[in-house]
Amino acid sequence: MRPRLLDLFCGAGGAATGYHRAGFDVVGVDVKHQPRYPFEFVQADVSALQPEDFRDYDAIHASPPCQDHSNVSGRGRKERGLHGTGELLGWTLELLRASGKPYVVENVETAEFPPGFRVRLCGSSFGLDVRRHRWFASNVAMMSPPCAHGLQRPRFRSLDSRQKVLASVIGVHGHLNYPGERELRNQAMGIDWMTTAELSQAIPPAYTTFVGEYLLAHLTAAVTP
Repeated sequence: MRPRLLDLFCGAGGAATGYHRAGFDVVGVDVKHQPRYPFEFVQADVSALQPEDFRDYDAIHASPPCQDHSNVSGRGRKERGLHGTGELLGWTLELLRASGKPYVVENVETAEFPPGFRVRLCGSSFGLDVRRHRWFASNVAMMSPPCAHGLQRPRFRSLDSRQKVLASVIGVHGHLNYPGERELRNQAMGIDWMTTAELSQAIPPAYTTFVGEYLLAHLTAAVTP
């Protein structure tokens, strides 16, 4: 039987897909309806959950909203801290620590994490054409592969011959500006089922496949005599 993982603030399922590939059965929870979430989904307010609600799960992942920690927004850096989500990161960590379950909490590179163990992952470490640095805080020890920015091949950011600009990675924020850009973004992230808006908030499944393997090893060691 595959272990069960609860995916909080699940969005459209980038993290969930990685955990499923690692060997978990995944259930997602989000306050917003997620019609493209690829696994079992429950629409609910995560902030109403208590530690006892996690008793039927072997591990928990959470990606609390990151707008107040991020410099990327529709109006630039001026919006940082104005979305009312800043306290969710610390609250989520406290909730998952109280559950006693193996957990992972993901957030953006500029997030202000409380003290504790965490690793930073980069798309270049997994051969992807995005960097998308993300922190993963956990009560399970894991190693972080180094960035490999130098291995990301230069490419044209635009397919318009009049606007060709070399870039080492694919950008996945903002509107689609030229033919073929959606396909490039999908390939770069390893995601082909999301809208442009959903993709801009997602993490590549390769990240949580990597993290999930550590979680599985931890769970296996816990039941081995």
